Amino acid sequence: MSTLFIGNKNVSSWSLRPWLALKAAGVTFDEVLIRLDVPETRASISQYSPGGKVPVLVWEEDGKSHQIWDSLAICEFVAEHFPAAKLWPEDVFLRAKARSYCAEMHSSFPDVRDQLSMFFARKMEMPELREATQKQIARIIAAWEEALAQSGGDFLFGDFSITDCMYAPVVSRFLSYGITLPKASEAYAARMMALPAMQEWMAGAKAEVEAGWR
Repeated sequence: MSTLFIGNKNVSSWSLRPWLALKAAGVTFDEVLIRLDVPETRASISQYSPGGKVPVLVWEEDGKSHQIWDSLAICEFVAEHFPAAKLWPEDVFLRAKARSYCAEMHSSFPDVRDQLSMFFARKMEMPELREATQKQIARIIAAWEEALAQSGGDFLFGDFSITDCMYAPVVSRFLSYGITLPKASEAYAARMMALPAMQEWMAGAKAEVEAGWR
């Protein structure tokens, strides 16, 4: 049995992404949640993650154990190992564009991360947004609108894909802070939040909040 080590469901945006990919691929896996921001966090994570961060996937196969860390790397592994799940578009150019969206999410939007931290199960007060944050929000929305218009599907590139996994925490952020969305993006966000996997994650996040976690 393989194991995904994650952080708090309410706040660990990077943990949500590969967790969704594994769920979308129908993979059976164990889940180990390491509580963040407590004295033993670093020691607990270091037992499993060479980078000292979550998420990390420990994959057991043919009597061997493999560590895979970083959200996007785990998602890529899942897509390659379970091609029937079709976690990338089949068209080579759409696939390249989907990867571009993911890479941009992975490396960009620092002000959104700073000012609109993910609190999956909470409604948050909108801070006074910096100009840079506003521009990054506008860029994300423009990217969503473009992808949805081009695909004509329920998700960014038609069927659910790794791109949706990568932007799932942003969906949560925008809803938590009450970011105004155009109709297509608003409908997309609603479809994302209605996914059984997102509802399952929400239940875990709510349980953490009720227990007094962040």
